[in-house]
Amino acid sequence: MLLVESYDFGRIKVGGRKYDMDLIFYSTGEVYPGWWRREGHAICLEDLKEVLKDPPEVLVVGTGYHGLVKVLDEVREKLRVMGVELIEAPTAEACEKYNELCKSGRRVAAALHLTC
Repeated sequence: MLLVESYDFGRIKVGGRKYDMDLIFYSTGEVYPGWWRREGHAICLEDLKEVLKDPPEVLVVGTGYHGLVKVLDEVREKLRVMGVELIEAPTAEACEKYNELCKSGRRVAAALHLTC
């Protein structure tokens, strides 16, 4: 189980490794560092291609330190149709929620914006 060990503005520690870039990762251990969004502060379907290839039960989106990132309606609808629960929260809260869901045994992915 891959857990978030710490998070602060622009930095995160996941599974014993430190990252200073946005990333996507799964509770099962896959990590995709360097997550880039086409529109910066808006998440579109193209931005979640890794998640859509292997959908989890729950996707936790960290919307940044101050919560400035927005998930577009097209993403919400696609995830709903796929049966993926979506949780959006400022990144610190998203990290806590991700860890809780992992510990409960759910298959979870996180897509986290570390700044803004």
